[in-house]
Amino acid sequence: MESDFLSSPLASTYEFKKKACAWAQQFNTVCILDNNHIENALQLQEIEFALAVGSIDELVGSGQNDWEKFKEFVDKHAQQTPLFGYLTYDLKNQLEKLTSSHSDPIGFDPLFFFAPLHVILIDTNGQLMVMSEQGDEILSAIQQTTYHEEAILPIQIQQRVSKETYIDTVKKIQEHIVQGDVYELNYCVEFFAENTSINPLNTYHELQRVSPTPFSCFIKHQNKYLISASPERFMKKSLNKLYSQPIKGTIKRATNEEEDIGLKLALLQSEKERAENLMIVDLVRNDLAKSSETGSVEVNELFGIYSFKQVHQMISTVSSTIIDGLNPVTAIANAFPMGSMTGAPKVMAMKLIEQYENTKRGLYSGSVGYFAPNEDFDFNVVIRSIQYNADKQYVNFEVGSAITIDSEAEQEYEECLLKASAMLRALGNMQY
Repeated sequence: MESDFLSSPLASTYEFKKKACAWAQQFNTVCILDNNHIENALQLQEIEFALAVGSIDELVGSGQNDWEKFKEFVDKHAQQTPLFGYLTYDLKNQLEKLTSSHSDPIGFDPLFFFAPLHVILIDTNGQLMVMSEQGDEILSAIQQTTYHEEAILPIQIQQRVSKETYIDTVKKIQEHIVQGDVYELNYCVEFFAENTSINPLNTYHELQRVSPTPFSCFIKHQNKYLISASPERFMKKSLNKLYSQPIKGTIKRATNEEEDIGLKLALLQSEKERAENLMIVDLVRNDLAKSSETGSVEVNELFGIYSFKQVHQMISTVSSTIIDGLNPVTAIANAFPMGSMTGAPKVMAMKLIEQYENTKRGLYSGSVGYFAPNEDFDFNVVIRSIQYNADKQYVNFEVGSAITIDSEAEQEYEECLLKASAMLRALGNMQY
Protein backbone atom coordinates (compact mmCIF):
# COMPACT_ATOMS: atom_id res chain seq x y z
CA MET A 1 0.00 0.00 0.00
CA GLU A 2 1.54 3.29 -1.08
CA SER A 3 1.34 6.34 1.18
CA ASP A 4 1.02 10.04 0.52
CA PHE A 5 2.14 12.27 3.40
CA LEU A 6 0.40 15.61 3.40
CA SER A 7 0.51 18.44 5.90
CA SER A 8 -2.65 20.45 5.63
CA PRO A 9 -4.75 22.64 7.91
CA LEU A 10 -7.70 20.87 6.30
CA ALA A 11 -6.76 17.75 8.27
CA SER A 12 -7.60 19.19 11.66
CA THR A 13 -10.97 20.66 10.78
CA TYR A 14 -14.28 19.28 11.87
CA GLU A 15 -15.60 19.89 8.36
CA PHE A 16 -12.93 17.71 6.78
CA LYS A 17 -13.73 14.80 9.09
CA LYS A 18 -17.45 15.07 8.32
CA LYS A 19 -16.84 15.18 4.58
CA ALA A 20 -14.42 12.25 4.76
CA CYS A 21 -16.92 10.17 6.73
CA ALA A 22 -19.67 10.99 4.23
CA TRP A 23 -17.39 10.14 1.29
CA ALA A 24 -16.62 6.79 2.95
CA GLN A 25 -20.25 5.64 2.94
CA GLN A 26 -19.96 4.52 -0.70
CA PHE A 27 -17.94 1.54 0.58
CA ASN A 28 -19.45 -1.59 2.11
CA THR A 29 -16.72 -1.75 4.75
CA VAL A 30 -15.92 1.31 6.86
CA CYS A 31 -14.08 1.87 10.14
CA ILE A 32 -13.80 5.31 11.73
CA LEU A 33 -11.72 5.95 14.85
CA ASP A 34 -11.80 9.45 16.33
CA ASN A 35 -10.32 10.88 19.53
CA ASN A 36 -12.32 14.11 19.17
CA HIS A 37 -9.23 16.10 20.23
CA ILE A 38 -9.72 14.81 23.78
CA GLU A 39 -6.63 13.70 25.65
CA ASN A 40 -7.01 10.28 27.18
CA ALA A 41 -5.42 9.29 30.48
CA LEU A 42 -1.64 9.88 30.40
CA GLN A 43 -1.89 11.16 26.79
CA LEU A 44 -1.01 7.82 25.20
CA GLN A 45 -2.72 8.39 21.86
CA GLU A 46 -0.70 8.64 18.65
CA ILE A 47 -3.46 8.87 16.05
CA GLU A 48 -6.16 11.53 16.33
CA PHE A 49 -8.38 10.25 13.51
CA ALA A 50 -8.38 7.18 11.27
CA LEU A 51 -10.69 6.30 8.41
CA ALA A 52 -10.30 2.90 6.74
CA VAL A 53 -12.50 1.89 3.80
CA GLY A 54 -12.81 -0.92 1.30
CA SER A 55 -11.26 -4.33 1.69
CA ILE A 56 -8.40 -5.98 -0.15
CA ASP A 57 -8.37 -8.87 2.31
CA GLU A 58 -10.52 -9.73 5.28
CA LEU A 59 -11.07 -12.20 8.10
CA VAL A 60 -14.61 -13.05 9.17
CA GLY A 61 -14.99 -15.07 12.35
CA SER A 62 -16.87 -18.36 12.16
CA GLY A 63 -17.18 -19.22 15.85
CA GLN A 64 -14.42 -21.84 15.66
CA ASN A 65 -10.64 -21.35 15.94
CA ASP A 66 -11.12 -17.61 15.47
CA TRP A 67 -8.18 -16.64 17.69
CA GLU A 68 -5.77 -18.80 15.69
CA LYS A 69 -7.14 -17.41 12.43
CA PHE A 70 -6.72 -13.92 13.87
CA LYS A 71 -3.04 -14.60 14.62
CA GLU A 72 -2.49 -15.91 11.09
CA PHE A 73 -4.23 -12.89 9.57
CA VAL A 74 -2.12 -10.41 11.54
CA ASP A 75 1.08 -12.32 10.72
CA LYS A 76 0.13 -12.42 7.04
CA HIS A 77 -0.08 -8.63 6.85
CA ALA A 78 2.77 -7.73 9.22
CA GLN A 79 5.13 -5.11 7.75
CA GLN A 80 2.69 -4.53 4.89
CA THR A 81 -0.53 -2.78 5.80
CA PRO A 82 -2.55 -1.69 8.82
CA LEU A 83 -5.56 -3.77 9.83
CA PHE A 84 -8.84 -2.54 11.29
CA GLY A 85 -11.73 -4.39 12.85
CA TYR A 86 -13.60 -5.63 15.87
CA LEU A 87 -13.83 -8.41 18.45
CA THR A 88 -17.21 -9.35 19.92
CA TYR A 89 -17.73 -10.20 23.57
CA ASP A 90 -18.60 -13.83 22.82
CA LEU A 91 -15.09 -14.63 21.61
CA LYS A 92 -14.75 -15.45 25.32
CA ASN A 93 -16.41 -18.77 24.50
CA GLN A 94 -13.30 -19.76 22.52
CA LEU A 95 -11.02 -18.90 25.44
CA GLU A 96 -12.91 -20.52 28.32
CA LYS A 97 -15.58 -23.19 28.76
CA LEU A 98 -18.42 -20.72 28.34
CA THR A 99 -21.56 -20.53 26.24
CA SER A 100 -24.05 -17.89 25.11
CA SER A 101 -27.65 -18.83 24.43
CA HIS A 102 -29.51 -15.52 24.49
CA SER A 103 -31.05 -13.95 21.40
CA ASP A 104 -28.73 -11.93 19.19
CA PRO A 105 -30.88 -9.44 17.26
CA ILE A 106 -27.93 -7.50 15.77
CA GLY A 107 -25.86 -10.45 14.57
CA PHE A 108 -22.30 -9.16 14.25
CA ASP A 109 -19.85 -11.86 13.18
CA PRO A 110 -17.68 -13.10 16.10
CA LEU A 111 -14.80 -11.04 14.76
CA PHE A 112 -14.03 -9.08 11.63
CA PHE A 113 -10.74 -7.59 10.45
CA PHE A 114 -9.81 -6.16 7.09
CA ALA A 115 -6.83 -4.87 5.19
CA PRO A 116 -8.28 -1.63 3.81
CA LEU A 117 -8.18 -0.33 0.27
CA HIS A 118 -7.70 3.25 1.46
CA VAL A 119 -6.67 4.71 4.82
CA ILE A 120 -6.78 8.34 5.93
CA LEU A 121 -4.89 9.17 9.13
CA ILE A 122 -4.47 12.36 11.11
CA ASP A 123 -1.82 12.27 13.83
CA THR A 124 -1.89 14.27 17.03
CA ASN A 125 0.12 17.05 15.35
CA GLY A 126 -2.53 17.49 12.68
CA GLN A 127 -0.50 15.87 9.89
CA LEU A 128 -2.63 14.15 7.29
CA MET A 129 -1.52 10.89 5.69
CA VAL A 130 -3.38 9.14 2.89
CA MET A 131 -2.41 5.51 2.45
CA SER A 132 -3.59 4.76 -1.05
CA GLU A 133 -2.45 4.64 -4.64
CA GLN A 134 -5.05 7.34 -5.35
CA GLY A 135 -4.29 9.80 -2.57
CA ASP A 136 -4.72 13.00 -4.58
CA GLU A 137 -7.96 11.80 -6.17
CA ILE A 138 -9.35 10.79 -2.77
CA LEU A 139 -8.60 14.19 -1.19
CA SER A 140 -10.17 15.92 -4.18
CA ALA A 141 -13.27 13.73 -3.90
CA ILE A 142 -13.56 14.41 -0.17
CA GLN A 143 -13.30 18.18 -0.69
CA GLN A 144 -16.10 17.98 -3.26
CA THR A 145 -18.32 15.87 -0.99
CA THR A 146 -21.32 17.59 0.52
CA TYR A 147 -22.63 16.51 3.88
CA HIS A 148 -26.18 17.42 4.80
CA GLU A 149 -27.23 17.49 8.41
CA GLU A 150 -30.53 15.73 8.96
CA ALA A 151 -32.87 16.34 11.82
CA ILE A 152 -32.81 13.48 14.32
CA LEU A 153 -36.29 11.99 14.42
CA PRO A 154 -37.07 10.48 17.83
CA ILE A 155 -37.59 6.74 17.94
CA GLN A 156 -39.45 4.80 20.59
CA ILE A 157 -36.95 3.08 22.88
CA GLN A 158 -38.00 0.20 25.11
CA GLN A 159 -36.25 -1.25 28.14
CA ARG A 160 -35.71 -4.98 28.10
CA VAL A 161 -35.54 -5.06 31.91
CA SER A 162 -37.88 -3.13 34.19
CA LYS A 163 -36.59 -1.18 37.15
CA GLU A 164 -38.18 -3.69 39.53
CA THR A 165 -36.55 -6.64 37.78
CA TYR A 166 -33.22 -4.82 37.72
CA ILE A 167 -33.30 -4.20 41.46
CA ASP A 168 -34.31 -7.81 42.15
CA THR A 169 -31.44 -9.08 39.96
CA VAL A 170 -28.91 -6.88 41.76
CA LYS A 171 -30.00 -8.44 45.04
CA LYS A 172 -29.55 -11.93 43.58
CA ILE A 173 -26.06 -11.02 42.36
CA GLN A 174 -25.22 -9.76 45.84
CA GLU A 175 -26.26 -13.14 47.23
CA HIS A 176 -23.59 -14.69 45.00
CA ILE A 177 -21.10 -12.19 46.41
CA VAL A 178 -22.03 -13.18 49.97
CA GLN A 179 -21.57 -16.84 49.02
CA GLY A 180 -18.11 -16.07 47.64
CA ASP A 181 -18.84 -16.85 43.98
CA VAL A 182 -17.69 -13.40 42.84
CA TYR A 183 -16.75 -10.14 44.51
CA GLU A 184 -17.71 -7.86 41.63
CA LEU A 185 -19.96 -8.36 38.59
CA ASN A 186 -20.74 -6.04 35.71
CA TYR A 187 -24.48 -6.40 35.11
CA CYS A 188 -25.85 -4.90 31.88
CA VAL A 189 -29.32 -4.29 30.47
CA GLU A 190 -30.62 -3.63 26.97
CA PHE A 191 -32.55 -0.70 25.50
CA PHE A 192 -33.96 -1.40 22.03
CA ALA A 193 -36.26 -0.38 19.19
CA GLU A 194 -37.83 -2.72 16.61
CA ASN A 195 -39.04 -1.97 13.08
CA THR A 196 -36.98 1.20 13.12
CA SER A 197 -34.69 2.83 10.57
CA ILE A 198 -31.98 5.33 11.45
CA ASN A 199 -29.34 7.20 9.49
CA PRO A 200 -26.20 5.59 10.97
CA LEU A 201 -23.72 8.30 10.03
CA ASN A 202 -26.03 11.10 11.11
CA THR A 203 -26.61 9.31 14.41
CA TYR A 204 -22.86 8.89 14.84
CA HIS A 205 -22.24 12.62 14.39
CA GLU A 206 -25.04 13.43 16.81
CA LEU A 207 -23.62 11.06 19.40
CA GLN A 208 -20.20 12.71 19.02
CA ARG A 209 -21.83 16.11 19.50
CA VAL A 210 -23.70 14.99 22.61
CA SER A 211 -20.84 12.96 24.06
CA PRO A 212 -17.38 13.51 22.49
CA THR A 213 -14.93 10.90 23.78
CA PRO A 214 -11.34 9.81 23.08
CA PHE A 215 -12.15 6.32 21.76
CA SER A 216 -15.20 6.91 19.61
CA CYS A 217 -15.69 4.73 16.54
CA PHE A 218 -18.02 3.84 13.70
CA ILE A 219 -18.20 0.43 12.03
CA LYS A 220 -20.12 -0.42 8.87
CA HIS A 221 -20.08 -4.07 7.83
CA GLN A 222 -22.72 -6.02 5.91
CA ASN A 223 -25.52 -3.59 6.79
CA LYS A 224 -24.62 -3.81 10.47
CA TYR A 225 -23.39 -0.70 12.25
CA LEU A 226 -21.66 0.22 15.47
CA ILE A 227 -21.99 3.86 16.56
CA SER A 228 -19.78 4.43 19.58
CA ALA A 229 -18.81 7.16 22.04
CA SER A 230 -16.44 5.03 24.10
CA PRO A 231 -14.24 6.77 26.68
CA GLU A 232 -12.25 3.64 27.51
CA ARG A 233 -9.10 1.96 26.20
CA PHE A 234 -8.91 -1.82 26.47
CA MET A 235 -5.30 -2.37 25.48
CA LYS A 236 -2.51 -0.70 23.57
CA LYS A 237 0.83 -2.08 22.41
CA SER A 238 3.59 0.41 21.65
CA LEU A 239 6.84 -1.34 20.72
CA ASN A 240 7.52 -3.59 23.75
CA LYS A 241 5.07 -1.88 26.13
CA LEU A 242 1.49 -2.90 26.90
CA TYR A 243 -1.03 -0.50 28.41
CA SER A 244 -4.54 -1.02 29.76
CA GLN A 245 -6.74 1.73 31.16
CA PRO A 246 -9.84 0.34 32.91
CA ILE A 247 -12.68 2.65 33.89
CA LYS A 248 -14.60 2.00 37.08
CA GLY A 249 -16.29 4.95 38.73
CA THR A 250 -18.84 7.31 37.17
CA ILE A 251 -20.57 10.48 38.32
CA LYS A 252 -22.64 13.04 36.43
CA ARG A 253 -21.45 16.51 35.39
CA ALA A 254 -23.07 19.72 36.65
CA THR A 255 -23.55 22.98 34.74
CA ASN A 256 -22.57 24.99 37.82
CA GLU A 257 -18.76 25.01 38.08
CA GLU A 258 -18.64 24.84 41.87
CA GLU A 259 -21.09 21.96 41.96
CA ASP A 260 -19.20 20.20 39.16
CA ILE A 261 -15.92 20.43 41.09
CA GLY A 262 -17.71 19.04 44.14
CA LEU A 263 -19.00 16.07 42.15
CA LYS A 264 -15.52 15.39 40.81
CA LEU A 265 -14.11 15.43 44.33
CA ALA A 266 -16.93 13.18 45.55
CA LEU A 267 -16.00 10.61 42.90
CA LEU A 268 -12.33 10.74 43.85
CA GLN A 269 -13.12 10.27 47.55
CA SER A 270 -15.82 7.61 47.15
CA GLU A 271 -14.70 4.49 49.01
CA LYS A 272 -17.14 2.37 46.99
CA GLU A 273 -15.89 3.61 43.60
CA ARG A 274 -12.23 3.31 44.64
CA ALA A 275 -12.84 -0.26 45.82
CA GLU A 276 -14.51 -1.18 42.49
CA ASN A 277 -11.68 0.41 40.54
CA LEU A 278 -9.01 -1.32 42.60
CA MET A 279 -10.64 -4.73 42.11
CA ILE A 280 -10.48 -4.33 38.34
CA VAL A 281 -6.94 -2.93 38.46
CA ASP A 282 -5.87 -6.10 40.26
CA LEU A 283 -7.62 -8.20 37.61
CA VAL A 284 -5.94 -6.24 34.80
CA ARG A 285 -2.54 -6.62 36.46
CA ASN A 286 -3.06 -10.39 36.48
CA ASP A 287 -4.24 -10.38 32.85
CA LEU A 288 -1.22 -8.38 31.66
CA ALA A 289 1.15 -10.54 33.70
CA LYS A 290 0.29 -13.53 31.49
CA SER A 291 1.89 -11.71 28.54
CA SER A 292 4.64 -9.78 30.29
CA GLU A 293 8.20 -10.02 31.51
CA THR A 294 8.36 -11.03 35.19
CA GLY A 295 8.18 -8.02 37.48
CA SER A 296 7.35 -5.54 34.69
CA VAL A 297 3.68 -4.95 35.51
CA GLU A 298 3.12 -1.61 37.21
CA VAL A 299 0.27 0.75 38.00
CA ASN A 300 1.17 4.09 36.39
CA GLU A 301 -1.87 5.93 37.72
CA LEU A 302 -4.45 4.83 40.26
CA PHE A 303 -7.86 6.52 40.61
CA GLY A 304 -7.23 9.23 38.01
CA ILE A 305 -10.29 11.43 37.52
CA TYR A 306 -11.01 12.52 33.94
CA SER A 307 -13.86 14.72 32.80
CA PHE A 308 -15.97 14.26 29.69
CA LYS A 309 -18.92 16.28 28.45
CA GLN A 310 -21.51 14.21 30.30
CA VAL A 311 -19.66 12.46 33.12
CA HIS A 312 -16.56 12.36 35.29
CA GLN A 313 -14.79 8.96 35.19
CA MET A 314 -12.28 7.22 37.42
CA ILE A 315 -9.54 5.74 35.22
CA SER A 316 -6.46 3.79 36.21
CA THR A 317 -3.51 2.91 33.98
CA VAL A 318 -1.58 -0.36 34.13
CA SER A 319 1.47 -1.08 31.96
CA SER A 320 4.00 -3.86 31.41
CA THR A 321 6.76 -5.08 29.12
CA ILE A 322 5.56 -7.73 26.68
CA ILE A 323 7.44 -11.03 26.57
CA ASP A 324 9.92 -10.89 23.72
CA GLY A 325 8.58 -12.77 20.70
CA LEU A 326 5.05 -13.18 22.06
CA ASN A 327 2.42 -12.97 19.35
CA PRO A 328 0.52 -9.71 19.90
CA VAL A 329 -2.82 -11.46 19.40
CA THR A 330 -1.94 -13.71 22.33
CA ALA A 331 -1.54 -10.62 24.52
CA ILE A 332 -5.05 -9.52 23.55
CA ALA A 333 -6.51 -12.98 24.12
CA ASN A 334 -4.85 -13.24 27.53
CA ALA A 335 -6.80 -10.20 28.72
CA PHE A 336 -10.04 -10.66 26.77
CA PRO A 337 -12.74 -9.74 27.50
CA MET A 338 -11.76 -6.70 29.52
CA GLY A 339 -12.22 -7.01 33.26
CA SER A 340 -14.12 -3.73 33.51
CA MET A 341 -16.99 -5.37 31.61
CA THR A 342 -17.02 -8.71 33.41
CA GLY A 343 -16.12 -8.55 37.08
CA ALA A 344 -13.97 -10.83 39.17
CA PRO A 345 -13.10 -13.63 39.28
CA LYS A 346 -13.57 -13.26 35.54
CA VAL A 347 -14.75 -16.72 34.46
CA MET A 348 -17.36 -17.06 37.21
CA ALA A 349 -18.49 -13.49 36.58
CA MET A 350 -19.06 -14.32 32.90
CA LYS A 351 -21.07 -17.42 33.84
CA LEU A 352 -23.31 -15.33 36.09
CA ILE A 353 -23.63 -12.63 33.41
CA GLU A 354 -25.03 -15.29 31.10
CA GLN A 355 -27.40 -16.41 33.85
CA TYR A 356 -28.81 -12.99 34.72
CA GLU A 357 -28.70 -10.95 31.51
CA ASN A 358 -31.35 -11.28 28.81
CA THR A 359 -29.61 -10.32 25.57
CA LYS A 360 -26.42 -11.47 23.89
CA ARG A 361 -23.99 -8.58 24.19
CA GLY A 362 -22.62 -8.93 20.68
CA LEU A 363 -20.13 -6.17 19.93
CA TYR A 364 -21.07 -4.40 23.17
CA SER A 365 -18.33 -5.24 25.72
CA GLY A 366 -16.14 -6.20 22.79
CA SER A 367 -13.46 -4.07 21.19
CA VAL A 368 -12.71 -2.03 18.07
CA GLY A 369 -9.24 -0.99 16.98
CA TYR A 370 -6.32 -1.39 14.65
CA PHE A 371 -3.00 -3.10 14.09
CA ALA A 372 -0.14 -1.06 12.66
CA PRO A 373 2.15 -2.82 10.16
CA ASN A 374 4.77 -3.27 12.93
CA GLU A 375 2.14 -5.17 14.97
CA ASP A 376 1.61 -2.37 17.46
CA PHE A 377 -2.10 -2.08 18.23
CA ASP A 378 -4.70 0.01 20.03
CA PHE A 379 -8.19 -1.18 21.00
CA ASN A 380 -11.07 0.44 22.84
CA VAL A 381 -13.83 -0.98 25.04
CA VAL A 382 -17.18 -0.93 23.25
CA ILE A 383 -19.39 0.93 25.71
CA ARG A 384 -21.73 3.93 25.33
CA SER A 385 -22.51 2.51 21.90
CA ILE A 386 -25.48 2.01 19.59
CA GLN A 387 -25.75 -1.17 17.49
CA TYR A 388 -27.94 -1.22 14.38
CA ASN A 389 -28.97 -3.96 11.97
CA ALA A 390 -30.38 -2.18 8.91
CA ASP A 391 -31.80 -5.37 7.39
CA LYS A 392 -33.72 -6.28 10.54
CA GLN A 393 -34.46 -2.62 11.36
CA TYR A 394 -33.36 -3.26 14.92
CA VAL A 395 -31.55 -0.74 17.11
CA ASN A 396 -30.14 -1.40 20.56
CA PHE A 397 -27.66 -0.27 23.15
CA GLU A 398 -26.68 -1.66 26.52
CA VAL A 399 -25.55 -0.07 29.75
CA GLY A 400 -24.37 -1.51 33.01
CA SER A 401 -22.52 -0.99 36.24
CA ALA A 402 -20.32 -2.92 38.63
CA ILE A 403 -22.26 -4.67 41.38
CA THR A 404 -20.43 -5.21 44.67
CA ILE A 405 -21.60 -6.04 48.17
CA ASP A 406 -21.80 -2.30 48.91
CA SER A 407 -23.93 -1.47 45.89
CA GLU A 408 -27.32 0.19 46.36
CA ALA A 409 -29.57 -1.23 43.65
CA GLU A 410 -31.47 2.04 43.19
CA GLN A 411 -28.23 3.99 42.72
CA GLU A 412 -26.88 1.42 40.27
CA TYR A 413 -30.07 1.75 38.24
CA GLU A 414 -29.68 5.54 38.18
CA GLU A 415 -26.08 5.11 37.00
CA CYS A 416 -27.35 2.97 34.12
CA LEU A 417 -29.80 5.71 33.12
CA LEU A 418 -27.01 8.29 33.30
CA LYS A 419 -24.88 6.20 30.94
CA ALA A 420 -27.89 5.66 28.65
CA SER A 421 -28.65 9.36 28.32
CA ALA A 422 -26.16 10.11 25.53
CA MET A 423 -27.45 7.28 23.31
CA LEU A 424 -31.06 8.23 24.03
CA ARG A 425 -30.39 11.84 23.05
CA ALA A 426 -28.52 10.78 19.90
CA LEU A 427 -31.62 8.79 18.96
CA GLY A 428 -33.83 11.85 19.36
CA ASN A 429 -35.05 11.44 22.93
CA MET A 430 -34.11 14.96 23.95
CA GLN A 431 -35.70 14.83 27.40
CA TYR A 432 -32.59 13.00 28.63
